[in-house]
Amino acid sequence: MDGTILVADDDRTIRTVLTQALTRAGCKVHATSSLMTLMRWVEEGKGDLVISDVIMPDGNGLEMLPRIGAARQGLPVIIISAQNTIMTAIQATEADAYDYLPKPFDLPDLMKRAARALDRKSQVVTPVEPSEASETDDLPLVGRTPRMQALYRLVARVMNTDLPVMVTGESGTGKSLIARAIHDFSDRRTLPFVTATGADLAGFDGPAELLARVKGGSLLFDEVGDLDAEAQARVVRMLDTLDGAGPRIMATSQSDLTNRLDDGFRSDLYYRLAGAQIDVPALRERVDDIPLLAAHFLTRAEREGANLRRFSDEAMGLIRSHPWPGNVRQLENTVRRLVATSPAEEIARSEVEAVVGMVPTNLGPRTLAATDDLSDAVEKHLRRYFDLQGGQLPPPGLYQRVLRDVEGPLIEIALDATGGNQAKCADLLGINRNTLRKKITDLDILVTRRRKLM
Repeated sequence: MDGTILVADDDRTIRTVLTQALTRAGCKVHATSSLMTLMRWVEEGKGDLVISDVIMPDGNGLEMLPRIGAARQGLPVIIISAQNTIMTAIQATEADAYDYLPKPFDLPDLMKRAARALDRKSQVVTPVEPSEASETDDLPLVGRTPRMQALYRLVARVMNTDLPVMVTGESGTGKSLIARAIHDFSDRRTLPFVTATGADLAGFDGPAELLARVKGGSLLFDEVGDLDAEAQARVVRMLDTLDGAGPRIMATSQSDLTNRLDDGFRSDLYYRLAGAQIDVPALRERVDDIPLLAAHFLTRAEREGANLRRFSDEAMGLIRSHPWPGNVRQLENTVRRLVATSPAEEIARSEVEAVVGMVPTNLGPRTLAATDDLSDAVEKHLRRYFDLQGGQLPPPGLYQRVLRDVEGPLIEIALDATGGNQAKCADLLGINRNTLRKKITDLDILVTRRRKLM
């Protein structure tokens, strides 16, 4: 790499790490903990690239982007932030930041993005448009895992296009919230957002009245796979009447509709709806986000007037290990119930056990049938994961992340099957008992004496 990089972060460790890494790569680095100092450097003509945190002692890095653009049009800015919500990713994209990375970030990945930004040096920065949808903190679209960060970036890329969007995912993952966020942060945010029902499509004038309600806003077909054949035909005819001034079309579905094209779902409707596909991961597929979500729901409950609560380490361990078949919605309801019923400030493991023990633990509609080919399912999952990267490679370390995602559930299920007996579990898996113990520790698996599954 060659060039001068301006680094703004109030964390001394991050400034030091970035300065050392970028200097070793051949760059000149100016680092500061002040946005005002950063702006002075920019206005003096220093720097070929800016790397800036969002929350700083003297301001907000995102709000500084318009000033940077006005002073130095074309100066690329990479935003790094510990604010791991969809709002941060969308605001960074609205402000036309060159790139956005959540903290903790992967240093080699940041270095690659910095190198690309220095090669480009032509990104035009535009001001952030004020959004009326300022209540994003109330949406549980929270997560720092690679799956969620990739989802945020994909949402940010498609929100101001006219492409129809298909959002897929299990019940309770937040599909309709994703659709609503796309509308609320898009150019159509001041226009209506309408969720169509089967009743809206009934009658001779139903589709026309629906279009009159939505005007040029966004029209969502929630759980479109549940529409009967007549309703599907009405939607196809309605979509065929739309012109360039029509509404943004979105749909949600719990199932992958490509598997139903030969079994009752119209292919012509599917291809009209699936312009861009966003797959929302199940909560068990992003376990590292569970503590973040639980803390988010505790904070929300406190804002709504509940007493301050926190989870003990043992309680959080159980929450992390629970399969959450109802996904984020089930987690939210569980946290709300615990906040209401816990007698102490710290919620104990026994209280969590009493609540989660009352809910089913099946893994939902996407559980594999006995005849399914596991390798085919894994391949399909990985292809979707790569598609979510929007033309970029995933962060380095993919091999180990995939192994970890497979090993964790495998060991959990094997422990259940053997009643928590580690010797039997190791024998079942065909690995050394010491190896099993190490993996249990590394994967943060909770071990108890369990009921045997078989």
